[in-house]
Amino acid sequence: MSDVVDHGARHAIVGAGFSGLGVAAAFSRAGIPFDVFEVDDDVGGNWYHGVYENVHIISSRRTTEYTDWPMPTDWPDFPSAAQMLAYLRGYAEHWQLRERISFRTRVVRVAPAPGGREGMWAVTIERDGAAAETRVYGGVVVANGHHWDKRFPAYPGQLEGEIIHSKDYKSHATLAGKRVLVVGGGNSACDIVVEAARSARSAHITLRRGYWFLPKTMLGVPTAEIVKPWMPLRVQRALVKGLVRVIVGRYEDYGLAAPDHEPFERHPTINSELLHQLRHGRVAAHPDIRRWDGKFVEFVDGTRAEIDLVVCATGYNVSFPFLAEGIVETTRRGMPRLIGGMMSPAHKNLYVFGLGQPRYGAGPLISAGADMLCSMVATQKQLAHPLGAVMARLGARPPRTHLQDPFQVLRAVRIGKKILPRLPALESWIMKGRHAPDA
Repeated sequence: MSDVVDHGARHAIVGAGFSGLGVAAAFSRAGIPFDVFEVDDDVGGNWYHGVYENVHIISSRRTTEYTDWPMPTDWPDFPSAAQMLAYLRGYAEHWQLRERISFRTRVVRVAPAPGGREGMWAVTIERDGAAAETRVYGGVVVANGHHWDKRFPAYPGQLEGEIIHSKDYKSHATLAGKRVLVVGGGNSACDIVVEAARSARSAHITLRRGYWFLPKTMLGVPTAEIVKPWMPLRVQRALVKGLVRVIVGRYEDYGLAAPDHEPFERHPTINSELLHQLRHGRVAAHPDIRRWDGKFVEFVDGTRAEIDLVVCATGYNVSFPFLAEGIVETTRRGMPRLIGGMMSPAHKNLYVFGLGQPRYGAGPLISAGADMLCSMVATQKQLAHPLGAVMARLGARPPRTHLQDPFQVLRAVRIGKKILPRLPALESWIMKGRHAPDA
């Protein structure tokens, strides 16, 4: 242990993006000492390095902002990437977080601290041009995001054209004069194919199923603000279905498949321009790809299109390459086995934060969740067992999906904050109860 620096009274936060900054600010207010490690040279995460230049948020300003740092009221309903980055930089300055962040620092390993120090974590970091360094921390918050480990589709055959991931797309200049195919029906896919409709020689989109494509505004307000917290889910769905039928009509009339699921069973796609471009013939919609065939792409309906560039807006893998093997297991459904989406049932003082994908902006959920995380840290200090194990005994489960209903999450946070202070007194009784069933 002579070459290991002991920071056992502190927590390590991995990442200074939207989630990591929210946790750091909450820890600062709660008096929890911490260090933040960020591989980039600035804050912002995906808003700093991962978005294309013309992107705007799809949720609204009011549903995206942190509750502890409102966006300027004279900003538009849908701020740009530049505004979002300025907002996150302003947040870091407001809460004086920069001096607590080690930039250009990569976390390469997180493992239980040696020597039988339960609940302590050995964090190995690498800085530019320096030897690796290992520090021991009293807790770790993993906030490394889920928009970096690119996932590509696999199809038979070979394509002579270029294939890139939407993560690598930055400017419409990439599309100019090319026959472009975008794979996917999510928000990035629709944004990029709309840019292709303006800049490319031809623009195509391939969808393997039907999606709910929602306008960015309905009834004169951002769509994210249409549904209200008091509405049951069935009412939310009925409202969205009715508005779409009146405002948009039938998706089949745009050359799209009808949705194969109810609204909010999957992440909705919020885009006002795709349907417009389809109606104007500037985008051609296709079903799933059957195979690559040289200069052509063949679709499952037998049609073919000559393509120069394929942009795969096919999402990301959720991964924690720096966590020691076995620290976070996966459920039978392939989800991380994290109680409440945050806690390992087998380890103390390890938290994964920000994995969920809410139907609208993340700011309010980050603020509320980070505040609850402070209560979790305080409660864990008083427990003999991992907090995740105690909560599992009470019936908490790993999530079945990354998609989050923001209203349900906020309700769960309010309930959690009431339960947490009572757990130390009830721990012995709780842990003598029956095991929660496997998720």
